[in-house]
Amino acid sequence: MVWREVIDKAAEYLDSRNVPDACTAGELLAARLLSSNRGELFNFLDKEPTSRQLEAMRRGMARLVKNEPIQYILGEWDFRRLTLKCDSRALIPRPETEGLVSLVLDHLRRSYAGQKPFVVDVGTGTGAIILSIASEYKGEGVFLGTDISEDAVSLARENAALCGLEERASFVVMDGLDDFDEPQSVDIIVSNPPYIESDVCETLDPRVKDFEPRLALDGGTNGLDFYDRYLADALNLLKSGGSVFFEMGDTQGEALEHLMQGYGFSDIKILKDLSGRDRYAVAMLP
Repeated sequence: MVWREVIDKAAEYLDSRNVPDACTAGELLAARLLSSNRGELFNFLDKEPTSRQLEAMRRGMARLVKNEPIQYILGEWDFRRLTLKCDSRALIPRPETEGLVSLVLDHLRRSYAGQKPFVVDVGTGTGAIILSIASEYKGEGVFLGTDISEDAVSLARENAALCGLEERASFVVMDGLDDFDEPQSVDIIVSNPPYIESDVCETLDPRVKDFEPRLALDGGTNGLDFYDRYLADALNLLKSGGSVFFEMGDTQGEALEHLMQGYGFSDIKILKDLSGRDRYAVAMLP
């Protein structure tokens, strides 16, 4: 049996067990075992796998059938220009969050050229947001990720080392923004906080509900708990003219806009993702 047959049989089996995107999943598993990527699989299709590779393929398929996310099985996932270590210590980085990074980078390039901005990513998880900003913004800056989870901070630090960014970005264990003791010191606060309503969390796809950390999903009764908290902290922490950049649920725009207005923020914008859904909230502290 050659890899072409292995991948075809894997896709057929996974599809019969209702695994989403079964063909893609089979190809990703194979590519991982071949230390390749999907685009280069054609180089291996007529070669025979080893018995060890076949056994590893079976183990990966068994985990997929049990609803474990493909990202955790592969142990890594691409986010913008980075390949990040990915496991159950943190939420899986998603394509929508790449758009949040673009908004921050555009603002940095437009407003902070020649300066040294201080950017804080709250609830950093894998470190995807702040590492991408630190990697793609070519000017000087201070780039800090915080997370209440020691495990998540450990993962983010591993990713910084993996991406060669440990001198460019740093990470600390912190409950929100509670441990900052210098007022008006930060230029940008960015976050993809937990924003799913508590009672909705139990209805999520098992691949999310049963494997990704609940701490990174549950945003309280109305999903706005963390925005409320971070905005209150931002009043003290941000410099005058500093900005907040949030990812949000696609039905939360109006409520979040009102919340920002209540805290005195200006230039509030609710922006859409590539699928046309409300996804980002941006505001400035006068």
